[in-house]
Amino acid sequence: MTRRHGFALLGALVGVVALVCAAIIGGLGLLDTGSDTERSGGSPDSRTRARVPVGTAAPASAAGWTGTWSAAPGGAEPGAPTGHAGRSIRNVVHTSIGGTSVRITLSNLFSRVPLLIGHGSVGVGEQGGGAEAVAGTMRELAFGGRTDVTVPPGGQIVSDPVALRVPYDGDLLVTLYTPMSGGPVTYHPRAFQTSYLADGDRALDPGGTAYTEPTTAWRYVTAVDVLNREAAGAVVAFGDSITDGQGSRAGANHRWPDRLADRLRDRHTGVLNAGISGNRVLADTALIGNGPSGISRFGRDVLDRPGVRAVIIDLGINDILRGRERDPEKITAGLRELTRQAHERGLRVIGSTLAPFGGHRGYDAVTESVRDRVNEEIRSGLIYDDVVDFDRALRDPYAPDRLRPAYDSGDALHPSDAGYRAMSRAIDLRALEGRTAAQL
Repeated sequence: MTRRHGFALLGALVGVVALVCAAIIGGLGLLDTGSDTERSGGSPDSRTRARVPVGTAAPASAAGWTGTWSAAPGGAEPGAPTGHAGRSIRNVVHTSIGGTSVRITLSNLFSRVPLLIGHGSVGVGEQGGGAEAVAGTMRELAFGGRTDVTVPPGGQIVSDPVALRVPYDGDLLVTLYTPMSGGPVTYHPRAFQTSYLADGDRALDPGGTAYTEPTTAWRYVTAVDVLNREAAGAVVAFGDSITDGQGSRAGANHRWPDRLADRLRDRHTGVLNAGISGNRVLADTALIGNGPSGISRFGRDVLDRPGVRAVIIDLGINDILRGRERDPEKITAGLRELTRQAHERGLRVIGSTLAPFGGHRGYDAVTESVRDRVNEEIRSGLIYDDVVDFDRALRDPYAPDRLRPAYDSGDALHPSDAGYRAMSRAIDLRALEGRTAAQL
């Protein structure tokens, strides 16, 4: 062998070694080393390795997946600063479309401490909204092949796909066992749906007898996606308590996004509810469970959901009533910012006028004037790609500043079941498929 050939061989060997070392180091960088768990009091045996970098959210690939359900994180649960150690949380969620496989997104958004999920499952719920699963449908969740996982502080993680025949317009039971104390619980406070808690690891328990404690909040779970070859994408309903379903009959799935899902079911289109009661366009109110501002949460709660093709925005009333914003131009500027963010992702934006609230405790001539001016700008076509006029759909023709009596849940602000049905019917389904962009 000549000296030149020897140097060439040596160089090749060095290159191979460098590549192997880089691969090993890179692989280690994707694993949670467990040091955060040790600092929080966990033992080495309790440590898990999240398949995402610590402190970042796992990106949800849209390839083949479509959202069927979502709940926007509203804040940290009061009275649970260290979670629900040694308990199982059975979240009951309602699908819009079905599929052949499912995956679950878990969030630790409002905690600075890693969240250890010791065990998780998903199953089809029996009719009636209870804690019992349909026989043979309970499936164990895995995360990178492991049945336990640590969700990083402020982050989220997506489960491995699970083969499960998910029904259209049906209940799923998403159960999470938290074996040890952690940080504050990321939750959605007003589910208008009963979920359940049990002592011990009951994740794979198909029965409901152990789940003796009912709850009206969703904890940790923020999204459910399905594989469905016929799926035509998803629509996100983005708003406040009127989108969240305040005033509707609990457990009946009569929110206006649910009613819209009924209309879109034959079109195999998912509907995702990203409403948070008390939410505002401009101000962050997560400390009181009303979520980050609409502008700041729009990316996480709308743009990052898989398969989304359009968003319907109904937001702004709380800026007037709770935030005491008296400049309509600040509210409409915020709404334009939401449209701009959506257009950057190629999404269609349908915006609603603000519904009447005459007779509500926050109503006066000034708040009514601000609402009217915001609605005038919305109707002008200079904010959204298309408009759904919830104001006209809900108002009393004899007192236009008030809800029609049959559509009033009783507080002069939130619609009844009949009112939510009227809102869904006011949406022109063709507007969800248009292509003309608003002139911002």
